[in-house]
Amino acid sequence: MAFTHVMVGATDPAKGKAFYDATLGALGWPAGHEFRPGVIFYSHDGAAFGVGKPADGEAATHANGGTIGFAAQTKEQVDAFHAAGLANGGTCAGEPGKRPGAPGNAYGAYLRDPTGNKICTFCQLPADA
Repeated sequence: MAFTHVMVGATDPAKGKAFYDATLGALGWPAGHEFRPGVIFYSHDGAAFGVGKPADGEAATHANGGTIGFAAQTKEQVDAFHAAGLANGGTCAGEPGKRPGAPGNAYGAYLRDPTGNKICTFCQLPADA
C-alpha cells in the first residue's frame, strides 16, 4: 500500500461529515468518527480518508487539478454516491456515466464537496454493458 491516508480540508467539518457519511456510505464505508475536534476520519478495506479543519489554522482550500477517486463495486453504487453527494451539499463535477477515455469499461461520477474538493468514484462494467 502506497498511502497511509488521504486528508482534505473543510471550511465546515459538520457539513463535510454529512457529505462524506452519505457519499462514502453509498460505497459501503461506515460513518466517520471524530479523530480530534473538527477532524473526521473514515476507514474501509485498509483505506483511510479524513476531512477537517487544517492543522495550521489557515483557511481550507481545495487542490486545483486534484481529484481523489474512490472505488465502487457497481454502477448502482456510483449512481447512489453521486445522488447522495448532491443531496448533502455537494455539486456536480461530472454526471454518472461511461468514461470512454478511461481504462477498461469504466463507469464513474464526479462531485465537489461543500468546500470544493473534487472527488469521484468508478467501477468497471462488464465488457458487453
